[in-house]
Amino acid sequence: MKIGIDCISFDVAKIHLPITTLAKARNIEPEKLEKGLGLLKMTLADSHQDPVVFGANALTKLIQDNNIDLNEIARIYVGTESSVDSSKPISSFLVGLMEQKFGENCLSECDVVDFTFACIGGVDAMQNCIDYIKLNPTKKAIVVTTDLAKYDLNSTGEYTQGAGALATLITANPRIIAFDNNWATSTKGVFDFFKPSRTISKKAITGKDTNEPWFDNLESEIEIHKEQPVFDGQYSNQCYMERTRNAYFSFKKLKQTNETIYNSWKSIIMHLPYAFQGRRMLSEIYALDSETKIIIGNEDATEYQNKLKAISKSDEYINFVAEKLVPAELASSLIGNLYTGSIFMGLLSTLAHFHGTNQEIANFKFGFLAYGSGSKSKVFEGTIQDNWKEAVAKCSLFETLKSSFEIDFETYEKLHKKEYNQSIRTPQNEWVLDRIETEISNLLGARYYKWID
Repeated sequence: MKIGIDCISFDVAKIHLPITTLAKARNIEPEKLEKGLGLLKMTLADSHQDPVVFGANALTKLIQDNNIDLNEIARIYVGTESSVDSSKPISSFLVGLMEQKFGENCLSECDVVDFTFACIGGVDAMQNCIDYIKLNPTKKAIVVTTDLAKYDLNSTGEYTQGAGALATLITANPRIIAFDNNWATSTKGVFDFFKPSRTISKKAITGKDTNEPWFDNLESEIEIHKEQPVFDGQYSNQCYMERTRNAYFSFKKLKQTNETIYNSWKSIIMHLPYAFQGRRMLSEIYALDSETKIIIGNEDATEYQNKLKAISKSDEYINFVAEKLVPAELASSLIGNLYTGSIFMGLLSTLAHFHGTNQEIANFKFGFLAYGSGSKSKVFEGTIQDNWKEAVAKCSLFETLKSSFEIDFETYEKLHKKEYNQSIRTPQNEWVLDRIETEISNLLGARYYKWID
């Protein structure tokens, strides 16, 4: 029995800052970001948007464009690292909004939950749903990945920002891709990228030594929520390479093969914090699993790194990247980091590329190398199905990205600092954050959304 993705939809932020604009403002050579990292645009959430909005828009499109009967949906599982509440999952918001639009109680028997493991949470959600469909082949499940990648101003992650969501329908006998049973995992608990609970002493705010109530806070420390992470870019790259390498070779063991696995993949879909991350990280696997054994792993550290650099600049590797990695990079260059949605957007980008260039890929295998900081990698593969073109025909990915609204640097910084009280772009045919309760005591902080025609 085949199980996998039957259809897919997306919603990304509709405003962007050109990377050249950011580079010039930060005194960075634009070519370093454009040609070095593959960055062209950085999408940004508008004032009326948050992860619930992006997820709800992607899910609504999935339902409407594919005429999905919600009575058939047994699960809506969400992958995210941008939760808007420490208790109420985004999935419960989504169920409420779908019932608001498509009918009361239409999802009352649907199981919902959020998966959080940095950028790999969406893959975890999908694997769980695949296992469920194996046991219940007449059922259907939906996976939503939604995130807002925001970094501190002037930080080394600032130019990788992005925002958006994807929704996929998981079924038996899928139209787009059917996944094989082998899933390899590599896990190690590290602090390469994380979003900790942060505090500041009340004294630092009030200037008083006494612990007096401050806006109903009785504790001597005030908790602070920040969307921006704590991270070490170089260490995170190292963890990415190690986890992905280990998962890849574990996958080879599961397959019980000595052949070079990546040669069997038409395209390779990787987690892309920035567009060229995959090609930078994959050179080691490319070398270690090559038929000619370019490197064997017992060189000293300096010699090893020098060999990897030489490999990444070789004509053979450049051609390999162009053939197997570039299609997944195309959308990332125009969007930025989508965290949990990154690998799913890589898949959609690849499908849209082959669809737009009238290339037939049915029955070809795709390889997936997922990663989430903290840290974990999963490697798996799937086979493109005969009806993939029909299933992606309505997505209009690159056409939609072309219509993104460009903003200037001053607007960007004000938006980042949340100094805008109104939307930059007037919302239409989409969900918006309507208001956050500030007065009713037992509803303080409750978030309310509405559909705008």
